[in-house]
Amino acid sequence: MSRIAITKEAEQVVDTLRAKYGELMFHQSGGCCDGSAPMCFEVGELMLNETDVKLGEIHGCEFYMSRDQFEYWQHTHLTLDVVSGRGASFSLEIPMGVRFIIKSRLLQAHET
Repeated sequence: MSRIAITKEAEQVVDTLRAKYGELMFHQSGGCCDGSAPMCFEVGELMLNETDVKLGEIHGCEFYMSRDQFEYWQHTHLTLDVVSGRGASFSLEIPMGVRFIIKSRLLQAHET
């Protein structure tokens, strides 16, 4: 079962970022700077450890969140999307005038 998906619009932004920066990864921020927001980094820029949970891969990018945050989100399916506007994080898309967002829904019984 996949816990994470991506919209076509977000895929286009990922493609643009990948062309500029190379391999990318995502980490669901737990509240620093821009609230609870998905953040895009170059692979290796953010150090992961045993407190991070890999939710899956989207459009060739691994997606993580902290174990503590996963406890709250474990019953949800997440979709990475993008909207116009500038966020206040260190995520790579910010200079493009867009920001990644997460849309969530509860997992259905057959998905758990």
